[in-house]
Amino acid sequence: MSFMQDGKTRLYVEQMLKEGQCVKLPDDKSHYIFNVMRLREDDSMLLFNGHDGEWSATIGKARRKEVILRVDCKNRPQFDPPDLWLLFAPIKKSRTDFIVEKAAEMGCARILPIMTEFTNSERIRRDRLQTHAIDAIQQCGGTYVPRVFHMQKLGNLLKNWPKDRQIMFCDEAMAGKVAGKVNCRGGGENKWAVLIGPEGGFSDRERKNLHSLPFAHPVSLGPRVLRADTAAVAALAIWQKTLGDWRE
Repeated sequence: MSFMQDGKTRLYVEQMLKEGQCVKLPDDKSHYIFNVMRLREDDSMLLFNGHDGEWSATIGKARRKEVILRVDCKNRPQFDPPDLWLLFAPIKKSRTDFIVEKAAEMGCARILPIMTEFTNSERIRRDRLQTHAIDAIQQCGGTYVPRVFHMQKLGNLLKNWPKDRQIMFCDEAMAGKVAGKVNCRGGGENKWAVLIGPEGGFSDRERKNLHSLPFAHPVSLGPRVLRADTAAVAALAIWQKTLGDWRE
């Protein structure tokens, strides 16, 4: 649940962060700080809320079900990821969790589960996946929090797609071609989404539709067909290196 940096526990909170601010933790986080981490009054820790950067804080009150923190000073400014969305078809529970965690760590601003014709999982718990995204950011030291959305049908999502956002469409039918070569038909570099299909792949109808869209750019992920969770990591790495904040 937390990230140890210079011996300090790191925690996500929802409250505003500024110097002198008092932050009362909810019961579950108070329990975690007091009973699991065994922190006490005058111990220090790190806080972030997704938009105010990272702050040092001191525990002013520590009880079994009540922990109150005092915000001291800002350690790091806010660092937001590129305007990148991940669209993926949920798979088995643990592997879906993996995709969400890695998407958060690798700099996605939004995570959108989608229902395709071959998607196996028909339901997800958005709140649980959001918690996984927050935990991943706590662990990796990020200051942003990607937003996880409710699952939507791919067709409905594409019908209302913002025309200024490009899609890097990872087409398993292109396996064997040069990995990550994006043919941007007039596409820009600012607003993007990466689209990963289900374990059964996209249907012929879905693939035909995606290839017809002016904002969708099919790419290969290399000579092998990858599992969905591996494909998500590979695609995000390719995008970040080519168009994102990994560029030299």
